[in-house]
Amino acid sequence: MADIEHASERTAPGPTIASTPSRRSAQPAEAGGTTTIADSVVAVIAGIAIRETDGVHSVGKGASKALGAVTGRMSASSSLSRAVKVEVGEKQAAIDVDIEVEYGMPIHELASQLRTHVSDAVETMTGLDVVEININVFAVHIPGDDSADDSADTGSRTR
Repeated sequence: MADIEHASERTAPGPTIASTPSRRSAQPAEAGGTTTIADSVVAVIAGIAIRETDGVHSVGKGASKALGAVTGRMSASSSLSRAVKVEVGEKQAAIDVDIEVEYGMPIHELASQLRTHVSDAVETMTGLDVVEININVFAVHIPGDDSADDSADTGSRTR
């Protein structure tokens, strides 16, 4: 830790007030130390940016998505940190995400928009350089066809 002068260690009695501003005080001195950003923080930032993008129906798949739907008790940040996988280094981050897209959305354009929006959000909020964003489109959502997943699981087919 840096040496910090305590009030009891002052050499002059009472507070010292400078009568003229110093040139050094015009720019604040940068304090030393480290900042650590957890993977889950980056995952939540990325997940929110993904959900804000038109054309994305849902984020995450499988167990993380089902667990959030069943329990109903998962916070948004908790479910996003499970749905978006990240690796955070000292200065860089890599992001993997599974999404379900809306039918009719050009997937290649959506992926490009996602990479830009997610990268901007993460870099702005954390200062980390986003080196890659891997997008796995696992499904296409067809409006009005929300029960299709249920019937597909039962294995019933019309012959």
